[in-house]
Amino acid sequence: MVLRCRSNPSTCRSTLHILLLRRRSTSALPMLQNPEKDLLICNHRLQQFSRLGRVDDARRLFDEMPQRDAVTWNTLITAYFQSGRTDDARALFDTFQGKNVRTWTAAVTGYAKNGRISEARLLFEEMPERNIISWNAMVSGYAQNGDVDAARRLFDEMPERNVTSWNSMLTGYCHCHRMEEARSLFDGMPEQNLASWTVMISGYVQIGNHGEAWRTFEKSRQDGLVPDQSNFVAILSAVTWLKDLKLIEYLQSLAIKTSFDRDVVVGTALLNAYTRNGELSPAVRAANWMMLLLFMNGSQNRQLHRRTAMMTAYAQHGRIHEARTLFEHIPNPSVVTWNAMLAGYAQNGMIDEAGEIFHRMPVRNAISWAAIISGCAQNGRSEEALELLSDLHRLGTIPSHSSFTSALFACANIGALEMGRQIHGLTMKTGSQFNSYVGNGLISMYAKCKNMEDVSQVFSTMRVKDIVSWNSLIAGLSQNYMLDDARVAFEKMPKRDVVSWTAMICAYIQAGHEIEALELFHGMLEDGTIPNPSTITSILSTCANLGATKLAKQIHGLSFKLGLDMDLFVGNALITMYFKCGCVDAFWVFNEMPQRDVITWNALLAGCAQQGFGKEAIEIFEQMKSEAVLPNHISFVGLLCACSHAGLVEEGWRYFNSMSRDYGLMPLEGHYACMVDLLGRAGYLYEAEAFIESMPIEPDSVVWGALLGACRIHQNVELGRRVAERLFQLEPQNSGNYVLLSNIYASLGMWDEVGEVRKLMKERGVAKEPGFSWIQIRNQLHSFLTGDKNHEQTDVVYSTLKELYNRLKATGYVPDTNFVLHDVEEEQKESTLLYHSEKLAVVFGLLNTPKGTPIQIMKNLRICGDCHTFMKFVSEVMEREIDIRDGKRFHHFQDGSCSCGDYCAELIAQKCFGTEKPGKGILSWMMYSMIRRTCRNERGAWNSLPPTCKVPLQPHMKSPNIIIEGDQLIQLLISWQEMPIPDSVFFLPSCLMTLQHSICAKSRYSRPGWLPRRIDNSICSQIAKSVWLFAF
Repeated sequence: MVLRCRSNPSTCRSTLHILLLRRRSTSALPMLQNPEKDLLICNHRLQQFSRLGRVDDARRLFDEMPQRDAVTWNTLITAYFQSGRTDDARALFDTFQGKNVRTWTAAVTGYAKNGRISEARLLFEEMPERNIISWNAMVSGYAQNGDVDAARRLFDEMPERNVTSWNSMLTGYCHCHRMEEARSLFDGMPEQNLASWTVMISGYVQIGNHGEAWRTFEKSRQDGLVPDQSNFVAILSAVTWLKDLKLIEYLQSLAIKTSFDRDVVVGTALLNAYTRNGELSPAVRAANWMMLLLFMNGSQNRQLHRRTAMMTAYAQHGRIHEARTLFEHIPNPSVVTWNAMLAGYAQNGMIDEAGEIFHRMPVRNAISWAAIISGCAQNGRSEEALELLSDLHRLGTIPSHSSFTSALFACANIGALEMGRQIHGLTMKTGSQFNSYVGNGLISMYAKCKNMEDVSQVFSTMRVKDIVSWNSLIAGLSQNYMLDDARVAFEKMPKRDVVSWTAMICAYIQAGHEIEALELFHGMLEDGTIPNPSTITSILSTCANLGATKLAKQIHGLSFKLGLDMDLFVGNALITMYFKCGCVDAFWVFNEMPQRDVITWNALLAGCAQQGFGKEAIEIFEQMKSEAVLPNHISFVGLLCACSHAGLVEEGWRYFNSMSRDYGLMPLEGHYACMVDLLGRAGYLYEAEAFIESMPIEPDSVVWGALLGACRIHQNVELGRRVAERLFQLEPQNSGNYVLLSNIYASLGMWDEVGEVRKLMKERGVAKEPGFSWIQIRNQLHSFLTGDKNHEQTDVVYSTLKELYNRLKATGYVPDTNFVLHDVEEEQKESTLLYHSEKLAVVFGLLNTPKGTPIQIMKNLRICGDCHTFMKFVSEVMEREIDIRDGKRFHHFQDGSCSCGDYCAELIAQKCFGTEKPGKGILSWMMYSMIRRTCRNERGAWNSLPPTCKVPLQPHMKSPNIIIEGDQLIQLLISWQEMPIPDSVFFLPSCLMTLQHSICAKSRYSRPGWLPRRIDNSICSQIAKSVWLFAF
């Protein structure tokens, strides 16, 4: 076919453009009759090839052109730079003899955009002449590559400046998150245009200061500026996070007034703002209305874009089926529409469906490949992601930066170091290694593969080290336990953002340095950096581990001021924190959360397990099911733990069996361990052993550890010895197993066997972990080891402890010397027990807190039985509430009783009822204790109980026991009177429903008072052994 171009060149160009879209010819010359006479048309086609990324076709056309001008050369040079082929671009640049200022500027810009800023500067210095566009290109190049100081020096040298110069410098400051300098420059601008305001708004959005972004937008409106597309998109990004629907509606009305409601990009941003704020209905109405307007105007192409945007909104909101229905009704979907559907499936974890869309696509582009590779990598299918990258490479297509980054993420997920190195080599061949995202991906990949030499090499060779690069380095060093090196890198950072601070804080937390993490958080606030949800979540976890309840509440208040308290992850962290602090405010946080996921419900179930709320956990689980939230493995761990702590054997069996039957979840080691713990606590030791032997999977140390703990409670020597032997084989260096077996022997006076265990530990080099306790007084932590004499108040603490000891013995306290693991004289045993760390800590608390103030103590190991009894007497004699978080659970001592029911509810039941197998429905004193602490009065009235509540003493009981039925509980809850606590109290099944509703109804009035046990690396294994699985 010959296209004749004679009289009307513009007609020829239009026809040529249509032809370009319909065929892929390797040469334009056969289409022209006299190409030497129409250089304009050839240049136009050259530009078309360049825009389509067909650089090789552009080069063939360039070589065949008999006549070229500066436009021809500049177009191809620019095309080479845009495709990342900088060497080809430089070769062509050097060949061109007629270089003008545009040629030089194009080369400077090209080098800068490819991250080769030093070469860009050399060319800039060699320019025979410069204009303001050249200067702006160099300033912008420095700014884009993160060297904002060099950009500022060059900016100050400029002989003249225009608003573009100022905006380039402004963009550089915002890109590097240096907003104070950006604001100063902005205020000093001789002239500000709409782009200047948009840059400032985007800068504030990038650092998470969405409130300031909105205020900046309001000022621009006061100056009479009308928003454009970029301005709308920037401010909509800000209001999306402000959680204010009225602001979104205002911006929508403004878009309608300015006719930007029909703009595809603005419309998509509006839909995104609505959907991310959980308001899909307004988004649907807005989209339908705008599509109707477009249909009336005959804008079918825009209708397609709007439908695509609506489809994307459905997918982002998790309504993937509605998105698919909309997709199927779109005639002749474009590649953009296909990509939107593909990304929707990938983002919702539906990789098989995403693959089906990918294979059906008639045409794929770089975005298509990037979406499917990213989807596989992000959803645990890393091998498939790498296979897709190989397929893309075999097609002869250069992967995009996004595809490279996702593939590197996949390598990191599976530790594929060699594959990662091959990808690194490919990025070097294509020049992609200079892209900041790819470079950061390389750092992360090598760090996760524990190859720190390559991490250092990649980082040192990066031409531009932006703030993300530094953050990746810090994260990599932290992951490999190089905390000191991470801190050195952190201190060297030219500028830090919230991600930098959060990464360093998390590094300290992971290393167990909670105090340093809190100090760093304080420094972050002093630096003026605003925390993000990840920061708040990490600090809340630290506060809970340290028992810093007051600080945790302050962090909660800070998150409220910043508008982060409604964030899903922050809400989940708050629930976990309050439960770890023994505060039923967790229920209030749960009720106030605007959205919940399965992690939210799991946190609630875990909290109920920690507090012994068995019936409440069951009710929560049933409510979870009614709200169509599918439980996962962790949900059942929390539920089964709660059943175990509350002695709900029958219920525990039912839910254990329902895992596989109703939900298709095969039980894991943790679930089997919960069931062993449940049976063991109920006294069914041999049934628990048979259960272990029948497990379809090999039982691990957690499962056997649960049974050994039950043998300790029930003093079963025969079974305990067999179980201990198993544990010694599985984990010979775990001192906790040896100590448990010694405790069994010692409690029965089998001192020879105790000696044998001690000898075995010595032979195997196993050392018992020392117990220590700590207490916080006036924001300062004081720690005590057993027999510790290093504290500055040692003398007064020891003398006061002896006085208190004699006073307690006079009131009936008898030291339980069974907990001494040495066969020595009784007096020496009592002396050994006297100086346990928690006793030193409680006396220190009595000396340094006002009378009547609750005392809160944390302990790394489980509290021994003697100290447990000691604390009950102290709480009654000294009229104090004492909260102890040990390595197992919470203990709230008040008026001579403990919230745990003396460790095992079933044992207490047997003592109280005098029967071998007491009935169900026994509930830990913890629940009633929390209600009492929620609804406090000055004086109690034990005698006000109805006579039917009091039953005669059993011969072997030293104090009254109470059986409380439902209607009697109602009387107590209505009177809201404080009562002295007897040794044991039982709530019969008839009162459980009333009780759990009372807890929920009054939870928001609770006073935080008792602290959780600490969870860290040093005791996690011991916690697991006894199956108090709270670490999730």
